[in-house]
Amino acid sequence: MTMTTSLIVSSALQRRNFLASMLALAAAPCARAVASPSLHDHGTAPEFDGIEQWLNSAPLSMAGLRGKVVLIDFWTYACINCLRTLPHVNRWADTYRAQGLVVVGVHTPEFAFERSTSNLQTAMRRFGVKHPVAQDNRYATWKAYANQYWPAKYLVDARGRIRYQHFGEGRYDETEAAIRNLLSSADVRKPV
Repeated sequence: MTMTTSLIVSSALQRRNFLASMLALAAAPCARAVASPSLHDHGTAPEFDGIEQWLNSAPLSMAGLRGKVVLIDFWTYACINCLRTLPHVNRWADTYRAQGLVVVGVHTPEFAFERSTSNLQTAMRRFGVKHPVAQDNRYATWKAYANQYWPAKYLVDARGRIRYQHFGEGRYDETEAAIRNLLSSADVRKPV
């Protein structure tokens, strides 16, 4: 074997070994560390205002939810971005209910057909929404929060203060870390 041939073979082997190492790293399960999200005080959470109807619940109030951690999810059933977040919201509602989390969906319609209670109920069944939903057809609660986005998440601590906000899809791990952080607080009332 000539010196040139030997160098080419050696180079090819090095490249093959490098690529095999990269493939092994890519295939290995990756443990992602989720940084603890910053929890800021964004002020007192406004009351649910102008709600036409409550679904899956008797009427709720922020005052009545004191002592609980509350995730308020502004959504509408014809918004694909909202629908992509629902599996996460539904899971949080189920997973953390016993630890003191109350998830409240505030359904604020973007289109006229979304104002129909029966259409909303059909969508809730289709997408497995079992937590309380406030039908905000007149945008009163939307305006009280000065909200501008679908979907939007507001996380309220046990004292009734908005401590975390996220607009749009994504940051699911960060949002869940914020939920766990607030639930670990000593002033959270657990369900009986």
